[in-house]
Amino acid sequence: MLAAQAWSADLDHAPWDVLLKKYVNAQSRVDYQRWKAEDVPALDVYLKTIAAPWPAAMPAPERKAASINAYNALVIRWILTQYPTRSIWKTKKPFSAVRHFVDGKKVSLDDVENKLRDLGDSRVHAVLVCAARGCPPLRREAYVAIRLDEQMDSNARAWLANPELNRFLPEEKTAEVSSIFDWFKGDFQRNGATVEQFLARFAPEDKTAFLKEGGVKLKYLDYNWGLNDTTLGGDYSKAGYLWDWVWNR
Repeated sequence: MLAAQAWSADLDHAPWDVLLKKYVNAQSRVDYQRWKAEDVPALDVYLKTIAAPWPAAMPAPERKAASINAYNALVIRWILTQYPTRSIWKTKKPFSAVRHFVDGKKVSLDDVENKLRDLGDSRVHAVLVCAARGCPPLRREAYVAIRLDEQMDSNARAWLANPELNRFLPEEKTAEVSSIFDWFKGDFQRNGATVEQFLARFAPEDKTAFLKEGGVKLKYLDYNWGLNDTTLGGDYSKAGYLWDWVWNR
């Protein structure tokens, strides 16, 4: 009964949940090769529900959860279309091209992300996954309104606990963090908030004390744009990214 109540009566994210559990491993790597061979039609069926107009009376939490799922599912669908590839940046205008359908409108991935950013919840940067190894972890379940705050908090903690993505050095009063905190600094500073406060809220508990004391030095790590694949992407270099970024302008 409780499991049934977890899914919205408006949009059913259960099919997306099944696919995530099947093709995303514990390290948040995606088995794109097997997914492309076995289950593209299943993903397309789910994306048809995302593409159709959403109920006008959909509550805000449900709309937010659906938008997060839409972004992550559309990224994966785009990669499956282009696979094999070593990075999303090796595909044509991956984020800016208006090629997807969400809620009855043709949109880009940037459009979906920006609407979520406009909600003023900096945790969206902990749950949107752009198919890169430098991204926050791709959660192995769909986001649902009834547990959305819990899920977003959990993903933020998992993101900050991964030493490949964020590192905390209390003895040096330094936090080496994802470039996301630099690129979207303004999102973390709304209403008088700070990046340091976000880090203190979600970083591992044994690392948070110095973040609350002030005088913290932030260093931003190079972003790993290699594909978050179980096999490909590990050898994608910063130089390769810069070349592909210029090609995509």
